[in-house]
Amino acid sequence: MSISSVFRPVSFDSLAGWPDDDHAAAFAAFVRSAWRILERPYRTGSLGVDCAAFEPACAEARGLTDVSAAAARAFFERHFLPFRVTPTEGAPHGFVTGFYEPQADASPARTHRFRFPLYARPGDLIDIDDSNRPPGFDPYLAFGRATPAGIVEYDDRAAIERGSLAGRGLEIAWLADKVDVFFIHVQGAARLRMPDGTLRRVTYAAKSGQRFSGPGRHLADIGEIPLGDVTMQSIRAWLANHPDRADEVLRKNRSFIFFRDAPVDDPALGPVAAAKVPLTPGRSMAVDRLLHTFGTPFFIDAPGLAAFGGAPFRRLMIAQDTGSAIVGPARGDLFAGSGDAAGAIAGVVKHPADFHALLPRALAGGRR
Repeated sequence: MSISSVFRPVSFDSLAGWPDDDHAAAFAAFVRSAWRILERPYRTGSLGVDCAAFEPACAEARGLTDVSAAAARAFFERHFLPFRVTPTEGAPHGFVTGFYEPQADASPARTHRFRFPLYARPGDLIDIDDSNRPPGFDPYLAFGRATPAGIVEYDDRAAIERGSLAGRGLEIAWLADKVDVFFIHVQGAARLRMPDGTLRRVTYAAKSGQRFSGPGRHLADIGEIPLGDVTMQSIRAWLANHPDRADEVLRKNRSFIFFRDAPVDDPALGPVAAAKVPLTPGRSMAVDRLLHTFGTPFFIDAPGLAAFGGAPFRRLMIAQDTGSAIVGPARGDLFAGSGDAAGAIAGVVKHPADFHALLPRALAGGRR
């Protein structure tokens, strides 16, 4: 497999801000993936960046400790070559958004205050792929329900919130606010403060399968919030001011997420995500998993983005997660961290950005 023409070779000298970045912070994220691929290599994305080509860099990374910013920069320049990622449909730039790990009060049992559940994966939810997909079944759907009559689409958000899973013992925690529950679904993980003061983490286990549809787009389409003003904060404010319409708006997103408990091994890191490593705030990025290969470093240049601590945002990020709304070669979701402060950052990130993939020299050399 050859790498795609989506990647256009450039030089490190041409990357604005490359010498000024904290490459050691990116290296710390990269090395987590370097250890992970010893257990199971990542699947190669359709753009042809073969996971096996990362092994020389990963092998060296696993043997390094206390790496300085200068040494980390030298490491990346030694093992990789930069390629600009061509955006889709002739767009001049790619696009970045932000995500985070919410934190909320919760209870292990339903109470008068805590009435809105997070659910574990139901036993009748089955994975669907080409081996069991019925003829004519929506090719997008990766989950469904097996019935005597065959595989059918699983219940969507509206059906579940109306009680289709009630009484099955699937509730793993209860929250006080349905909007908090919704945004935990959107983010795919949360830290929950329990009544006894303990901190509990839940993370993505599966989903009902339907397509994701964001409330911001819907509110813009019906003229409630100008599209340019849509942020997580503006959506929350609108929902708080229109509680009688919350279900109407939130249920436009038919996708429903199921969760599992996950340990909080290092409070400074985020949840274990799709690449099976804990996310690093400000250094882990979600990408289109069908196109890209986890573990790939990307240098992101978003001149107008200041939410992470001052514009321009020019950082080396590591591909370690994915999301149903992250589609296209130059599309990324930047992990901001955990809690309200991280949410304030993530909620306002929606910026044009140039993407530069760092591809292993053994793989990229033929295109120089």
